[in-house]
Amino acid sequence: MTEFEKMTDKRIAMTEGEFATLGGGVVAYIKTLTSDEASRMFPAVKGLPEGISLFSLHAADGTPLALTDTKQAAIGHAIDDDLQVASVH
Repeated sequence: MTEFEKMTDKRIAMTEGEFATLGGGVVAYIKTLTSDEASRMFPAVKGLPEGISLFSLHAADGTPLALTDTKQAAIGHAIDDDLQVASVH
């Protein structure tokens, strides 16, 4: 490892509380789910067809905010709630 790599490879650990407040209520992400995953994450939603992909909008801390059948609808929910969608890999 070069000296530059050593200087730039400093990782900062976050506490669970710090991680939970990440995004400060303005950052969200969209996750693709199977109908089975969506049923577990959104137990109040009944009768989801099997074998389809759904899209869930989540606050930065992971709190589920919305469940949709298209990514565009999830983005629309984020825009309506004044949230910035972050790309998560």
